Amino acid sequence: MSTTPTPQPGPAAPPPGCPAHRLYGPDAEADPMGTYEKLRAEHGAVAPVLVHGDLPAWLVLGHRENLDVARTPSRFARDPRHWRDMQEGNVPADHPLTPMTAWQPACHLVDGVEHERLRGAITESLERFDRRGIRRYVKRFADQLIDAFAQSGRADLVRDFAEPLPMLVMTQLVGAPESYGPRLVEAARDMLRGTETALTSFEYVSATLRELVARKRVEPGRDFTTWMLEHPTALGDDEVVEHLRLVLIAAFETTANLIANTVRMVLTDRRFRANLSGGHMTLPDALEQVLWDEPPFMTMIGRWATGDTELGGARIKAGDMLLLGLAAGNLDPEIRPDTTVPVHGNRSHLAFSSGPHECPGQDIGRAIADTGIDTLLARLPDLELAVPEDELQWTSSLLSRHLVSLPVRFTPRGSTVTGSTPVPRRAARTAQPAPPSVPVPGERPAARGSWWSRLRGRH
Repeated sequence: MSTTPTPQPGPAAPPPGCPAHRLYGPDAEADPMGTYEKLRAEHGAVAPVLVHGDLPAWLVLGHRENLDVARTPSRFARDPRHWRDMQEGNVPADHPLTPMTAWQPACHLVDGVEHERLRGAITESLERFDRRGIRRYVKRFADQLIDAFAQSGRADLVRDFAEPLPMLVMTQLVGAPESYGPRLVEAARDMLRGTETALTSFEYVSATLRELVARKRVEPGRDFTTWMLEHPTALGDDEVVEHLRLVLIAAFETTANLIANTVRMVLTDRRFRANLSGGHMTLPDALEQVLWDEPPFMTMIGRWATGDTELGGARIKAGDMLLLGLAAGNLDPEIRPDTTVPVHGNRSHLAFSSGPHECPGQDIGRAIADTGIDTLLARLPDLELAVPEDELQWTSSLLSRHLVSLPVRFTPRGSTVTGSTPVPRRAARTAQPAPPSVPVPGERPAARGSWWSRLRGRH
């Protein structure tokens, strides 16, 4: 793709005095998708926005423009040292975005030859995993998690399943003790929310991983950490720690949200259930539909302009920060004029970004979500939402939007024999009793298990 800026039709940069929209705070976070569409209506494919501390940035809303930014690092660098506000001292060390924007020796924050060196170590180490072995890990941990609530007849599938499962699997893959999982879940979520304690959580994760790397230097194993240490690029300990954190955090957030959103859609979306009843939707189809409609990362920080340029009609200055609007780009009317039409077998969404920095672990994330949900549906075929759909609550941040909880009910069942110690449970909110099932007037009871079996018939 040419790196020469190509003017596109659309609005120019906003005139002096035109306020940019804040992408943080209660108003923006209450309805992020509505905010994106409002910005698209006002500014077109690229909109001026403010992030924490009222720092200026550009939010890329168009699908084509997102691809342009992601695929041309010569114009839009991943290295945050290009950020003009950082150079001018406008980003304090305790800024909520510091964990995502402070330069580190990691592949997602460099370009060119150095990126190829570091990225190669990650991808080649990930490729050493046996995918069938990963699915066995997923089923084992999924069964353990389900065992913890199967006899109660109710659960919160965010707290009890979607959040802990990816981190438990990933801690196994990196060679860490299972006991690391629950605390890492909390720290990862806190980091990604950009809270006042995000930096403390960042430091906790780093310290935990430094301890793991030191252990693997002495006691290597058949795991991602050991393979990174043994890779021919001779990565230093700091580089290994940075990439372990990158892989763990990215896998946790994307996969936890993908699991929760897919199960929620299956339980609540009448259009979706109609497709299932007709036998046209499989579980992989469902996952891809969610990656289009509700990508795990709504916004990706960031890219920085290497020089003055133009994008989607907006005049970008050297050092400006750009945010990849993954969710907004997936709903771009230029490529999806009717978002009610199911998207089958189409992986051209932006959920995992694109270009040289496209997520290297997306197949592992899909395997965790696919196998985890498949195990859940097989164990609990009469699963149903335990509260009215309009009572579900969401929390949003600059990066992502996720369910606070997903209360469900089902027929109580016995535990499986997993042959291992139950998964440690993290401190959790007191579970509320599920309300009794109330039949909808005029609606016949659904035949249990039939549409689940169609969903699970994926191969």
